[in-house]
Amino acid sequence: MTRLTALATSTAIAAALAVAPAQAAEPTLKFAPVPVPVTDAQKRDILASASVTVAGGETASIGYHVLARSGDSLGDGVFGLLLDKDGNPVKSEDGSSHVSVDADFSSLLPMGDKLYMVTHFESRPGAMYLTRLEQDGEGMLRAVGTSNIDFSAYGGLWVPCAGSVTPWGTHLGGEEYPPNARAVEEAATIKDIDSYYLPMVRYFGVDPATATVDEFRAAFNPYNYGYPTEILLDDMGGAEPVKHYAMGRMAIELAYVMPDRKTAYISDDGTNVALFMFVADKPGDLSAGTLYALKWHQTSSAGGGSADITWVSLGHATDGEVRSMVEARTRFADIFDTAKGDKKTGQCPTGFKPTNTTDGFECLRLKPGMEVAASRLESRRYAAYMGATTEFRKMEGITFDPKRDTMYLAMSAVERGMQDFRKGTKVNHKYDIGGPNDIRVGYNACGVVYGMTVGSDFDIGSDYVVKSMYPAVAGQMVTYAKDSPYANNKCHVDGIANPDNLTFVVDYDTLIIGEDTGSGHQNDVIWAYDVNTGDLTRIQTTPYGSETTSPYWYGNVGGHGYLMSVIQHPYGESDQDKATGPSDARAYVGFVGPFPQMAK
Repeated sequence: MTRLTALATSTAIAAALAVAPAQAAEPTLKFAPVPVPVTDAQKRDILASASVTVAGGETASIGYHVLARSGDSLGDGVFGLLLDKDGNPVKSEDGSSHVSVDADFSSLLPMGDKLYMVTHFESRPGAMYLTRLEQDGEGMLRAVGTSNIDFSAYGGLWVPCAGSVTPWGTHLGGEEYPPNARAVEEAATIKDIDSYYLPMVRYFGVDPATATVDEFRAAFNPYNYGYPTEILLDDMGGAEPVKHYAMGRMAIELAYVMPDRKTAYISDDGTNVALFMFVADKPGDLSAGTLYALKWHQTSSAGGGSADITWVSLGHATDGEVRSMVEARTRFADIFDTAKGDKKTGQCPTGFKPTNTTDGFECLRLKPGMEVAASRLESRRYAAYMGATTEFRKMEGITFDPKRDTMYLAMSAVERGMQDFRKGTKVNHKYDIGGPNDIRVGYNACGVVYGMTVGSDFDIGSDYVVKSMYPAVAGQMVTYAKDSPYANNKCHVDGIANPDNLTFVVDYDTLIIGEDTGSGHQNDVIWAYDVNTGDLTRIQTTPYGSETTSPYWYGNVGGHGYLMSVIQHPYGESDQDKATGPSDARAYVGFVGPFPQMAK
């Protein structure tokens, strides 16, 4: 166990994180720590805490347990097999059926006396699989059958990344890295189409290796993708997907619904991105509401930066009205006029506004009557157009501590647009030119987990509106000697590296932090962070080249607790040469536990 001090930039922040002496005996968790992997055997293994001590001194034996690996046959289904719109296997370049190794968020969903898991496969086309689980008296889980969830009514599923479970018990996913509609429309040949987009047309039976640009565009509508997706289960084992167009279109890491059942935060992954808030018209119904984008008002540059937060309204919409625009094949050119700007000064011609987002510096002019289309089909561009902050870099997971009214947000790296006209250690104007340069903080390639205080806002109509933002846990860049056992790590091995997804163990004051790191840590880690003491404990590590995707806490499923943990693409992100065969690359979907019951 190591001590990392929670960063604070004011007495008020420090007080918010502190716990009064009278509260010191409240329940906490103490995990048996796992070591930093230093041997080849440890770096190939899955290391996980063997025990945990909970309130009252009770110690329980736990460990990492695999429910399924990509390619497993479970009942009539093959876990992770990609299917096209007609239910046929999607083919890889070598002609084989494509089984995805990119498993991501996997939820646990009780339904009556049955238990299900919905799993994302972060591919193009993407997939979600509904898996039936059985639970024994000791809390062990076993997968007994799986089936693909059909998204053909929505033109397929695109790159489903992280997710959450709503307060009403449904699975809430999202679609990451939506295609740039402007670039797709303006492409002159197939070579002008981003190669990242090409595999998606396999969903429509089109071969991306031979398609012309016109054939590609006929099959591929960029506005089909980039929305939160809710999965509704029934007691017969059926699964109905719903894309919530009203919540906007962005590179969704995940959408997270707050306890009021109507306020949702949506993190936007990538470079020069925004944080979005959606306030539904009705609790428990995400089909209509008002979308907002965050505006950062910096108060300090220390440790990753602190700010007061306001919210820019992007207007109201419903799923139905936005879906009709998508199905009518609305184009980027129907929404915005564009003009060439001055890349040295960031100035635009009269009548055009300068913006700087993932798509770079652009001069835009909204066409009359296209406000709803802009806000939901081009949410990030419209946020920038309306003056919100689109400077964040690698925005990832979200979770909430209800006792402290604190939301946590992972920023995998603090760099580029978050700096002041810099990229890393060098001067660079690309990420700030044409934008407001709201965020001006120091470089931290290892990332920061931010705390965000929430409160009531009468005008917005929510009690869960983020008011301020500050660094809570930060990684530390380091250079180890070549002969050090830690030489393959660029972030301190006793601190976080590129934080990805988060979950909070409610009532036990523990923030769980998963990593998605390449050179930061050679082996990705899941950490338990005690928000009272600042103690950071390594509780799981994953094999070479894999990512710890979407840890998620369940305090009571059939009388037991579980920390879901997915290991994505082993040997796929780095150290590919260390794999001994194709089977090494198969993803793992499993859990750390079982824990004793830790919630009502």
